[in-house]
Amino acid sequence: MVLQSLNLCTILLFLAIASQVSQSLHFELHSGRTKCISEDIKSNSMTVGKYTVVNPNEAHPSPQSHKISIRVTSSYGNTYHHAEDVESGQFAFTAVEAGDYMACFTAVDHKPEVTLSIDFDWRTGVQSKSWSSVAKKSQVEVMEFDVKRLIETVNSIHEEMFYLREREEEMQNLNRATNSKMAWLGFLSLFVCLGVAGMQFLHLKTFFEKKKVI
Repeated sequence: MVLQSLNLCTILLFLAIASQVSQSLHFELHSGRTKCISEDIKSNSMTVGKYTVVNPNEAHPSPQSHKISIRVTSSYGNTYHHAEDVESGQFAFTAVEAGDYMACFTAVDHKPEVTLSIDFDWRTGVQSKSWSSVAKKSQVEVMEFDVKRLIETVNSIHEEMFYLREREEEMQNLNRATNSKMAWLGFLSLFVCLGVAGMQFLHLKTFFEKKKVI
């Protein structure tokens, strides 16, 4: 039991650390198409994002075909960021609702079709805080700066572990409810099958009696 608890804590700690790693993505998007990227964010967590359409010819301004629209929404449909016909931009907000947040990119419709290359950096939790700027502003020593960063990381991991525990309990409750419903459905199906079999038996008995077979 102790070994299982240690293994569970190790797994939760790994997931908590992994969840704090930023998403730095590079992807392609065709004209008139939409691509969405999701991120699971807990409530009261800070999240920041930065996106840029790569200019195919850096010596000249980006063509009109290299424009995108972006919308960042929560799992409840609330919009936290929206921009139209832009080449680059950024967003930052504190998540009020826990769950999957979606960043959807849409390339402007253009004929002939072109392919856009997009760089997207999405940071959540402790990774979203610019510790280097904090250290620069306060002029603290390197050791003190590292200690502050570690304390912030540990607090974030601690909160993430409680969040994962709550999600695990929700999933267990959902599994119990699903199993209970499936059990009742099984009993109902058995009752219906027995009823249909009884009706068929009575029908056949009546039919054979009329034909004087039995």
